[in-house]
Amino acid sequence: MTLKPEDYAISSNFRHWVGDKAEDYIGPFFFTMEGDDSRTAFRVQEHHCNAHDSLHGGILMALADYTLCLCANGGENESVATVSCNNEFLAPAFKDNLVEGRGELMKRGGSMVFARCELFVDDRVVLTSSAVIKRLRQK
Repeated sequence: MTLKPEDYAISSNFRHWVGDKAEDYIGPFFFTMEGDDSRTAFRVQEHHCNAHDSLHGGILMALADYTLCLCANGGENESVATVSCNNEFLAPAFKDNLVEGRGELMKRGGSMVFARCELFVDDRVVLTSSAVIKRLRQK
């Protein structure tokens, strides 16, 4: 199933990653690539919020992982798996906020990738993250 970013008030230059049921259920999340770096977008809905009426931290971490893995696979169909992911929560996001991600490829090796990202609402950073990601080879 392909989802449309416009249905979530997200710019049409983003696209949907087809095939990840968890990301569709949690999000949906959308992305675009700028060279090796990724840009992501997600619109907060009421069912994404916790008891404090702010975006649940687990969803922020899932969006960070999505952003980081896109850096690792270059927005292509290469399979990757997160080995480690470190997150720092800096500010809350709320219902109707557009949360955007900026992923930065630090190094892509033969089997491992190092990336970092920031998630933000408007100009306010809400989470920073860094990860080590394994490139999975086809057998």
